[in-house]
Amino acid sequence: MSFFSSRGGSCVTASQAILRGIAPDGGLYVPAMFPAVSPAKLAKLSGMPYTQRATEILKLYLEDFSIPEIENAVNAAYSADRFDDERIAPLKKIDGSTWSLELFHGPTLAFKDMALQLLPHLTTLSARKNGEQREVSILVATSGDTGKAALEGFRDVPGTSCTVFYPMDGVSSVQKLQMVTTGGSNTHVIAVNGNFDDAQTGVKELFTSDEFISAMNDGGRVLSSANSINFGRLVPQVVYYFSAYADLVAEGGIVAGEPVNFVVPTGNFGDILAAYYAREMGLPVGKLICASNRNNVLTDFFETGIYSTHRTFFKTSSPSMDILISSNLERLLFEAADRNGDLVGVWMKQLKECGSYSVGDQRRDWLRGIFDAGFADDRETLQEIGERFRQDHYLMDTHTAVASKVLRDYRARTADTSPAVIVSTASPYKFAADVLAGVAGTRAAEALDAFACSEKLEELTGVPMPAQVKALRDLPVRHTASCEKTDMAAAVLNAFA
Repeated sequence: MSFFSSRGGSCVTASQAILRGIAPDGGLYVPAMFPAVSPAKLAKLSGMPYTQRATEILKLYLEDFSIPEIENAVNAAYSADRFDDERIAPLKKIDGSTWSLELFHGPTLAFKDMALQLLPHLTTLSARKNGEQREVSILVATSGDTGKAALEGFRDVPGTSCTVFYPMDGVSSVQKLQMVTTGGSNTHVIAVNGNFDDAQTGVKELFTSDEFISAMNDGGRVLSSANSINFGRLVPQVVYYFSAYADLVAEGGIVAGEPVNFVVPTGNFGDILAAYYAREMGLPVGKLICASNRNNVLTDFFETGIYSTHRTFFKTSSPSMDILISSNLERLLFEAADRNGDLVGVWMKQLKECGSYSVGDQRRDWLRGIFDAGFADDRETLQEIGERFRQDHYLMDTHTAVASKVLRDYRARTADTSPAVIVSTASPYKFAADVLAGVAGTRAAEALDAFACSEKLEELTGVPMPAQVKALRDLPVRHTASCEKTDMAAAVLNAFA
């Protein structure tokens, strides 16, 4: 399997795409084709554990990796000591036609673990395959969850380092504590005076800065990424859509071949793009429903075909989705443009220089044949948390609640009652104050810190607080660095000084 830049060039192998992270022209690596998963092969997945399902899907893309290499990486990533549920990505039934795909049973309590427990193994293998002797230096921009998952995944992995940038005031208390208390001799955490888009734009610019790349090379380091711009982050996410479908069939929730709607809370568009890739491979998908918070740039894009960042940026109760520049949308644009990388390059130039672009009515209509979209504000999100808990006895975090509300709205608007899977991206205890407010009213969390909110939430709901959250109270803060958004290169170099 070859990979190309979404902007029109740079043919590489899977291991080269993983090692480089981003193409030299600033584009994202996309597969030359979508490998097919037949109905017979899909049926076989139902009888497999998650690790075998992952191997079956990953080997279709990672053709320059041997099957034993993939198996060893998968077994190490999804081991019993890292995930608190042996199913790894369990399905929980919410009501008669709705399920939650729980992706927060890994070490950092967020869906990013599904890829970032595996990526370090793929990265070190890729380095060896390509004769890379330099340290692989991972640069990450995070809106909350990617940062800790990357730090945990790459912590003390030989031959690597991991530097994470997060928006100074744009993550939850628990998310920040998870990052700044991370140990390891090869981890660095830096707060950026700006929002996530500033951090993400800065990291992407570092990957195309000859001066910065040269300085890192002089220090014996080669750049790579753990954001979902890296195909090695994206492809493990494809797996859990196949796994969810296989579980639905195995449990009798659907019959084989029946289409399922997936509702995905997303800001950077990586999680729902993985669902699109699964669909193109043959997974029976009805609609892919893109759920946004008040930063509803994606909702407007699917409605109008115009992507515009000329709007107010809001800090919300679902901070991992507080994003106005959705990087992974570029991979979908590549498909919408009939794989015309030059046209994608024009759109990305317009976005950078003018803050907007338009794909036109024909391409918009094509996208709307596959995707639907909606959004929920903070008031609706908290209300949904409370209603779902009271009606269905299911406790969800703020991001999952956005998806749940968007699904309700979609069903009311379209009368589509097809089986639906809500992708649950984080433990409710990562956002305990807001979840508590949703369950018990806004005054319930007043004057309480994150730990007191967690304790009260556990008392009211009976849902156990994860050990990882309990442990944060006593961990020392190890990372205090910060920088302006224009000084990220210097901040990285200072971290290694």
